[in-house]
Amino acid sequence: MDPKSTAVVLIEYQNDFTTEGGTLHAAVKPVMEQTNMLANTVETVKQARAAGATIVYAPITFTEDYHELSPSPYGILKGVVDSKSFRKGSWGAEIVEILKPAAQDIVVEGKRGLCGFATTNLDFILRSRGISTIALGGFLTNCCVESTMRTGYEKGYDVITLTDCTATLSEEEQRLAVEKNYPMFSKPMKHADFLAALAGA
Repeated sequence: MDPKSTAVVLIEYQNDFTTEGGTLHAAVKPVMEQTNMLANTVETVKQARAAGATIVYAPITFTEDYHELSPSPYGILKGVVDSKSFRKGSWGAEIVEILKPAAQDIVVEGKRGLCGFATTNLDFILRSRGISTIALGGFLTNCCVESTMRTGYEKGYDVITLTDCTATLSEEEQRLAVEKNYPMFSKPMKHADFLAALAGA
């Protein structure tokens, strides 16, 4: 695996998910603790960045009144609106302190839905930098991470999902996504195995 053609794509590592006091933190905290996803991601980013891989952040943000969405959202996005999550300029929408982007990292703008490619210039950024392999981590395992994974797969990227750098609302959902869905559209890996491959071990 060549670090120069590899990007680590970090999906929604924002306070509303990651941090005590975040609007959705209580919902994901048990699986975060089970997978140790935050510490694993910090280690992954540090080592991948040092190896020369590109680090890309894909946060989701909305205006105060969520006018980017349908007047009657349903499903997962209704949950975002009802909990008043990821509002631009709010503490909850900020990237968690322990993973603050470095100067050379890229923060993708415009994510308003589930897939990291859908309403952003992520594909343009990756292709313009010669990226062919993407390693995904973040929230939710079976929602935004999975949506981004499926699109990346269809766009022809070599997609890796960092199974212990993800979290969702229940251990059952986590297990089913990782065991059943991830192998169809990606190469699921523990972060340590990904880092070993990146280092050429």
